[in-house]
Amino acid sequence: MDKKTIKDIEVAGKVVLCRVDFNVPRNKETGEITNDNRVVAALPTINYLLEQAPKCVVLFSHLGKVKTEEDKAKNDLAVVAPCLEKHLGKPVTFVNATRGPVLEDAIKNAADGAVILVQNTRYEAGESKNDPELGKYWASLGDVFVEDAFGSVHRAHASTAGIPAHLPSAAGFLVEKEIAYIGKAVNDPERPMVAILGGAKVSDKILVIENLLKVADKVIVGGGMCYTFAKAMGHNIGNSLVEDDRIEIAKELIAKAGDKLILPIDSICSDKFAVDGLSLIHISEPTRQAEISYAVFCLKKKKKKTHKITKKKNKNKKAPQISIKK
Repeated sequence: MDKKTIKDIEVAGKVVLCRVDFNVPRNKETGEITNDNRVVAALPTINYLLEQAPKCVVLFSHLGKVKTEEDKAKNDLAVVAPCLEKHLGKPVTFVNATRGPVLEDAIKNAADGAVILVQNTRYEAGESKNDPELGKYWASLGDVFVEDAFGSVHRAHASTAGIPAHLPSAAGFLVEKEIAYIGKAVNDPERPMVAILGGAKVSDKILVIENLLKVADKVIVGGGMCYTFAKAMGHNIGNSLVEDDRIEIAKELIAKAGDKLILPIDSICSDKFAVDGLSLIHISEPTRQAEISYAVFCLKKKKKKTHKITKKKNKNKKAPQISIKK
């Protein structure tokens, strides 16, 4: 790859700012981490940096979505520190601040080779807006920057794009690996090539989808964003996640893709987004008004048994018959 990696930069005696992805899944009731794969994925880069005798390694990450004070309480990055300590086998200093004297003194007074974890970057309102002042301030805390948050590099945030605008920068091992993998898949793919995309937002992935349609034999779209495509096709999606301002773009992608674009053929209708929702309705074809209407009827009646809806061939009518299985 053409991008510099951490093996191409000198970090000895320097303060290394490293953007990692510690947006770990947690138990909604206890707040405990349920899967530490993202922490483990960052270890090769962090350990390598520590082996190069830096002044200290300062880790930045977001956790969850933060829009209110309540969100801050639910997405305190302190939960990650003990997990990281366990895997690194050395102390991790958690700094409950994103700017100011507490953070600055922690870095200034850090012992050689210390690991510092900064509070959730999204505690700062300017993070997701890539506030130039915030990016410049964070950059002023260190000497070099390492990007290793592959799951966040597509976002132009202050911690991913703002900091490297002011410092010598390089990719960590995780980003290097993913770039190399994607580069091979795009530039020299094995055929047939199938790309699978998920996530909540179509807006984040429009250019990705357009580019993949040029090189992939099939592009499979799942996750929450599939409902934006479903609505673009005229289907009733109830209260499912949707980006109404991206409907027209979804229509254009569908028209442009032809049979290359594969969308889900199954949906579940429930009265709430939870496993204990009433009368889960499994719809085995792309959502149709009649099927959704019956599903809603079942939910209103609060039937407690699960029903499966399937299509039957009907030679005499164009509209599908619906079979209800208890």
